Formats: sequence, C-alpha cells, structure tokens
Amino acid sequence: MALGLSAGLTLADAWARIPGLAAADHDPEADAALLGRMAEACDRWTPLVALDPMDGLILDVTGCDHLFGGEASLRGETLQRFRQGGFAVRAVIAGTPDAARALARFGRETVVPPGSDEAATRPLPILALGLEPETRASLSLAGLRRIADLADLPSRPLAARFGQDLLARLHCVLGREDRRITPLRLPLAYRLEQAFAEPIAHAVAIEAALQDLVVRVMDLLAVAGCGGRAFEASFFRTDGAVRRIRVETGRPSRDAQAILRLLRERLDALADPLDPGYGFDLVRLAVPIAEPLAALQLELDGRAAEADEVSDLVDRLVARFGASRVLRFATVDTHDPVRASRLVPVSATSVLRVSWPRTEPGEPPLRPLQLFQPPQPIEAIAEVPDGPPLRFRWRRVLHVVVYAEGPERIAAEWWRRPEARTRDYYRVEDADGRRFWLFRAGLYERETTRPLWFVHGLFA
Repeated sequence: MALGLSAGLTLADAWARIPGLAAADHDPEADAALLGRMAEACDRWTPLVALDPMDGLILDVTGCDHLFGGEASLRGETLQRFRQGGFAVRAVIAGTPDAARALARFGRETVVPPGSDEAATRPLPILALGLEPETRASLSLAGLRRIADLADLPSRPLAARFGQDLLARLHCVLGREDRRITPLRLPLAYRLEQAFAEPIAHAVAIEAALQDLVVRVMDLLAVAGCGGRAFEASFFRTDGAVRRIRVETGRPSRDAQAILRLLRERLDALADPLDPGYGFDLVRLAVPIAEPLAALQLELDGRAAEADEVSDLVDRLVARFGASRVLRFATVDTHDPVRASRLVPVSATSVLRVSWPRTEPGEPPLRPLQLFQPPQPIEAIAEVPDGPPLRFRWRRVLHVVVYAEGPERIAAEWWRRPEARTRDYYRVEDADGRRFWLFRAGLYERETTRPLWFVHGLFA
C-alpha cells in the first residue's frame, strides 16, 4: 500500500508501476498447512488450540498461565518463539475468544485485566465484529462506525434492524457472552511432559526422558485402575516443529517395558527418522485411549498367558509395520460363504461382532479352511441330475467319491447378484481320504438344464 498498490490491481499494472516487484501464486493449501503446523507448536502452552482462518490461532490458556510465570510472561514467550521463526505476529490475552481476536486484529497488543473486555473493545471499529460487507455498509450509513456506537443502543431495535447475528457478535466481542472454542485436539486425561532448560539432541537422553514419562504415566493409570490402549509421544523442537509417534495395544496395558519396546519399534520403523535439529526442549507422553484394567487371571491350562504373549507379538508387529498392514479375519453377517469373512486391521474396534459357526464335537467343519476364489470348474458324474457326485475329474485327476454329505442349498444375496444361480454344496471324501467342498450351480430344470460343477475348497 505504501508503494501505491491495492487489492484488486492486475499483476500487469503492478509490474508497470514497480518493475522489480516479486510475485508468487497464492497457495491456500500451503497456507492452511503452515497454520496447522503453527497450531501444533502452540500445543506446548495449552492443549486447547483452535484455528481462526485465514491467519489466526486461538488458544484457551485458562489455568495454564501460572506454569509460565503469568499471562504476560506466557504472551511474551509465545511472541518471541514465533518471531524467532520469522513470523510477524500479534497476540492479546482477554477474557473471551472473540474479544481477544478483535483486539489482536484491530486494537493494541496487551493483556486485558479480568472484567475489562468491554472497556478495551469499545473503541474498536465495527470491522472487528467480522460482519458481512452489506451489514457494515448499512451501519456506516447510519453513522455507526465504532463498537461503542452499537453498545450504547438498545438491543431490540438493533436486532430488528440488522439481525440477531449482529447482536450476538457484539455481545461476544464486548465480553458479555463467552463462546467456547472447538480445539483441534481434545484434552487428554492422562498426559505428562518434561521440559528441559537446555535442548537435548542425543538419542540416549531422549530415550531416558521417554522412559521416565512412561513409568510416571503408568503410575497414574494404576491409581485410576485403568490401562492404556493408545500411547502418543510428542517431541517439541526449539524451532517450533513437532513430531508425534503413536502406538496402540490390543488390550489395556500398564506394562511400562512393553510400551517402551513398542515406542522403540515405532521409532526404528519411521520412514522419516526423528530429527532433533537443534534439540528438543519438551517431550510429552499422553494416553488418548484408556480403559478399565483388571488383574490378569491365569487359567489352569495357561491359555491366558499364551493369549497375552500373542497380543504382545501383535502389538510389536503393528508398531513396526503399521496398523493397516497387520490384519485379522472378521466375520460378516451373511449366509454367502464367499462373503462370510473379511480382513480388517487387527486393532479395529468398530467391527460388527458376529460369532463364527460352531460344529458339534467330533463332527467335521462346515466350511473348509482353504477356499478357491473363483471356484474351479470340474467334470462330475451323478447318479441322478440333482444327486451327489459319484466321481469327478479335477486337474486331470479322477476322484472316486466314497462318502458324500449334502446338499446344503445356498442362494446368492438377491440384492447383490440377482442373476446368480442357486448352489447345492456337498462335503465329499474320495478313496484316498482327501476331502473336498463341491457345489452344483443351478437348480435342475428350474434354473438350468445342464448344471455345472465346481470345487470351492479343500478340507484339511
């Protein structure tokens, strides 16, 4: 503006006026990403941080200022850190988010004493209310140019003329109403941190700090009778960058050594290694998910201990390879054997729980362990068109059926594949003792005159 440029001026006109002008394309996504990284850096002062697009952040520091020597010291440290990073920033601490935003953008930089929000915001222009251009123009034509002009008017005529939104914004900026912010990250019940007078950069010092935090947070969980299902370690660098690693467990845990082992596995598996830069001046450990944890009851056959070992193995695999790469089978509520199971992350908890089908003791399983997808065609001979097979040829080998059980008639899910034919399944055993799961596709003389045979699976 000092050089004679203004918003809306074409780039060609700007270059004509200032030939040496440097121009760059606006990148809103990069701006938003930068603002998000700045919000993460503010997590060192308070867990309640919200975005105020396009270029603002709102921090709820209620109950946090005493940790930094008071509100003035907290504001000064915040400004110093961002200015050291090359940012031009303004900061105001006030009683409500709207008052702080208005003063930071249109007023003086200060710490507003408690109960003085209205006195501090009255001299501000109506632009500080964040109104629509049409509303601002109407207020200006009416001679209302400052917040004090609106604050002195009766509320009912003001709302009737300019709408209830104007009145709500006015009361919030004046501090008469307090609208809470929506933080980017929810505050956690179990969270411990360790600050350092001098930044640490050596792996030994970092691991020692992490180990101390893990032991301390386990003590907190023990007092509450809970165990952690997820643990998140945050490393705050002196330049404002924040690195976070998260590990999850298959069951609630208070085993400090096991959690430390998972965190080490996660650190070793990082594609982008943990770079301390000029050092970390704050390390934090939080428990985002905690559940009640009872004492482990050992069964006489030792199965509880075996299950515990398997769970530890799964947790280590997840920490090293990621939750999306360690999968388990989950049942699906369907009669279609092709869709009876699916693969889900081993730590998934929102999966519909459907019990696996059980067989009677001493009976063979209803479904084979190995399924072919798609089923493989075979040549079969039956005594009658809709009877069990007597012999069949698969992969050029003739199998003579000794025992056959069935049919188990399974129709396709009509809402998915209305054209699919009905299947009659048979569990058969050949003369060599091999067991197969066969089916005949299509009901004889109702769906087809020449049913086709397939082998769908093999029993162990």
